[in-house]
Amino acid sequence: MTQAIPVIDIAGLFSADPAARATVGRALDRACTDLGFLIVSGHGVPDSLVERIRSVSRQFFALPLEDKKALAMPPDRYRGYIAPGNEALAYSLDDVTPPDLKESFSTGPHNVPDNDYSRSARPANFFAANMWPDVPGFRATWEEYYAAMEQLAGTLMRGFALGLGLPETYFDAAIDRHITNFSVLHYPPQTIPPLPGQLRAGAHTDYGSLTILKTDESPGGLQVHGLDGAWIDVPFIPGTFVVNLGDLMAEWTNDRWRSTLHRVVNPPAEAGAAADRISMAFFHQPNYDAVIECLPTCTDAAHPPKYGRTTSGEHVWAKITKHRTPETVDG
Repeated sequence: MTQAIPVIDIAGLFSADPAARATVGRALDRACTDLGFLIVSGHGVPDSLVERIRSVSRQFFALPLEDKKALAMPPDRYRGYIAPGNEALAYSLDDVTPPDLKESFSTGPHNVPDNDYSRSARPANFFAANMWPDVPGFRATWEEYYAAMEQLAGTLMRGFALGLGLPETYFDAAIDRHITNFSVLHYPPQTIPPLPGQLRAGAHTDYGSLTILKTDESPGGLQVHGLDGAWIDVPFIPGTFVVNLGDLMAEWTNDRWRSTLHRVVNPPAEAGAAADRISMAFFHQPNYDAVIECLPTCTDAAHPPKYGRTTSGEHVWAKITKHRTPETVDG
């Protein structure tokens, strides 16, 4: 029987009642143990904000290609525009495939203080300045959405702590200066057949603690690799977000929780303009110097730690530099 993506109402995490928060924590633990993918409702993010960022992002992607390339992502930081043909997510798993059939625009943390901590970020410039297109309302809307996702990610991390049998605030000190990248991904209609093995986004796992994804209803969407080997279509449910774990969280939990393979498939050839797709992904990543090692509740005599000690920054930069195509990484 094909697995279903669990839908969890997380409204209890905003409750003053510890029992309500603990109930959600247990549901999150089950979902993260079983599949590593879930759909959340009760999150408190207004639909109007989602529609505003979708609108300004579509305005950006409708610009002439040369205008978008003026904001091309530099090789030393994850900021700006990636044109079609310059990224292949399957590279991060050493699977060499044709480039993904998408374009994207990305930002990092906003309103970063100019202090020693920010200037010393290693192994990359995780607090680099963001790049902004000349689209009315773009920057303000993106910053507002980023702040909303930042709050939601913090709430989910507290729910994760409860699910893992840790103090509710356990992760707070590891994410108070996080290095999250936020990307809006545009999958254009496909006017020519894809190459063999070419997808909108090749099969990959995410890298950090969690990803908060907002999709749309257009054909050619997200699929998750189930435990039985079958690909599961992630349903579009209005008013919800898709949440999945990244490799860092899997390692942090000693593989108690799953970082699950997923991909974005091509639309049917007859879909035409209706296949135009926008997805918004908040790739939550702990502080660059946060130490990642086996959590105390995820190891015992029968389950010794599988992974060595690393930092969030070292972990994510190794992944990022693998999934950009060689031409992009070399500049």
